[in-house]
Amino acid sequence: MAQLGSTALDVLPICLGGNVFGWTADRDKSFAVLDGYVAAGGNFVDTADAYSAWAPGNAGGLSEAVIGEWLRAPGNRDDVVVATKVGRMPQRRGLSAANIKAAEDSLRRLGTDRIDLYYAHGDDDPTIPLAETLGAFDDLVHASKVRYIAASNYTAPRLAEALAVSRREGFAEFTALQPKYNRVERDEFEGELADLCAAENLGVAPYYALAKGFLTGKYRPGQDDFGSPRAEGARAHLHDRGLRVLAALDEIATQRNVPLASIALSWLRAQRTVTTPIASARTTDQLATLLLAAELELTAEEVQRLDQAST
Repeated sequence: MAQLGSTALDVLPICLGGNVFGWTADRDKSFAVLDGYVAAGGNFVDTADAYSAWAPGNAGGLSEAVIGEWLRAPGNRDDVVVATKVGRMPQRRGLSAANIKAAEDSLRRLGTDRIDLYYAHGDDDPTIPLAETLGAFDDLVHASKVRYIAASNYTAPRLAEALAVSRREGFAEFTALQPKYNRVERDEFEGELADLCAAENLGVAPYYALAKGFLTGKYRPGQDDFGSPRAEGARAHLHDRGLRVLAALDEIATQRNVPLASIALSWLRAQRTVTTPIASARTTDQLATLLLAAELELTAEEVQRLDQAST
């Protein structure tokens, strides 16, 4: 287990992403993945009120509702750290106080009395004062409806400003960051933002840890039909650097006799600021690959090989 920043949350170093629940994984498949994750010692599940509003015919809140139904089984709630996010529901965008207090809707869908980690999903509207956003989060913490708050998709200057506002006003502070970060997308996080997380002892849970599936090795040059809802996002990485990364992953995966995805996630775990990469699974077979990464330790030479490939 790994401690998430300065919180009292000890979590498996692979967080189970809930973005596929109610979308590409139906109720029964979602339950099977959740059951398998917890049975293997997993205890950290990530979702958002907006999942999966991007899919035609879907509305926000589907993932939370699926997880909530699963959590109602005896013993499940107390064994799982539940993280959800607010601010990107299509009909409720932004981090106004009113939107943040829609935590009541997330609590209802999740069927629980508290959210363990409540993220600001994105700092998308700079006209909303940080004091308003953080004050609303603080109210939820003091009402024991939220244990800890966190940020997602914040720049380093904005995150530093948010921490300063919380300290000045006596509000609850962000304890973790969820950035986009993986083997082929490094620029947004590495450098100033990673340094700030290290200095402030923030837990870091990267999303798109497998670059929309590209780092599984499923998507290769010359394929005409990728057969996946996320294929276009993965296709974008079929450039020189992406192909170098795939070649390095292939090499190490062959030597280790493990899946490429496990290697890619283990590289993230090896980064100094990362607590637990987030990855989703539609099936129990995919889940097994993620769980392997929670224990797989890369050598310094293997980490360096992957670093060089993406430079």
